[in-house]
Amino acid sequence: MWIPETVHKLYLPYPEREDRLVRVLVPAHEAGETFPVVYMTDGQNLFDEESSGFGCWHTPELLRALRAETGRSAVIVGIHNEDPWRPGELTPASIGPLTVPEEQRNGMTPSGEVFDDFLVHTVMPAVEARFPVKPGRENRAFCGSSCGGMMAFFTALSHPELYCAAGVFSPAFLLFRPEDLARWIREHRSKEPPFLYLYTGAGEELEQQICDSTLLAAEVLRRVWPPEALQELVLPEQRHHETAWEPRFRDFLALFLAQK
Repeated sequence: MWIPETVHKLYLPYPEREDRLVRVLVPAHEAGETFPVVYMTDGQNLFDEESSGFGCWHTPELLRALRAETGRSAVIVGIHNEDPWRPGELTPASIGPLTVPEEQRNGMTPSGEVFDDFLVHTVMPAVEARFPVKPGRENRAFCGSSCGGMMAFFTALSHPELYCAAGVFSPAFLLFRPEDLARWIREHRSKEPPFLYLYTGAGEELEQQICDSTLLAAEVLRRVWPPEALQELVLPEQRHHETAWEPRFRDFLALFLAQK
């Protein structure tokens, strides 16, 4: 039996806030077919222009094209991160103190560990119980951009037993002191490190600052990470925007699925 492509909506309990919308894109498939799964931040920007305030990654179109070209596909799980909570809930507190002065934080309180726990203990079990996903670390990836890229980095390194890969796009490493981030990376080396796709642009002031902090993090990673588990890409002309991250996600997804 042929099952058409569907975007499902889940409303899952988020600590001390309203239930969180999580959208799950299941590609068209034969009954009984299962897929690897990619968990992603900023689900509001992944599936359609209507729900996105800044730009869309067009993941349904991307999956269809990739399936046609390679025969491979994945389930995409988009966790919505809406303002005003988004910056705080995608910024871990345990890496170190923020470099942003208190008066410029606009009420942001780092609580990335809460989001991490929500992903691991609420979202993953719900998705993997209800949808046709393959079990196991080797079939899970996590991906995000900006603060979401930093969150993907944090979660993948914190749970190497759960995720085999992370797409880390324009990560907001500039929020932390380089020495604190370097220490945190060294402390999270593992025997089975996840593959990291580390991307940044440099086409505007913010993205240039992100690029500088990402290059510093990459220097540390080169010393402690297996070279085959690290891919770095800098595109100097690209801005801090979904139009830059969409094609990078396609590249990352193709690399992730090529190992299946």
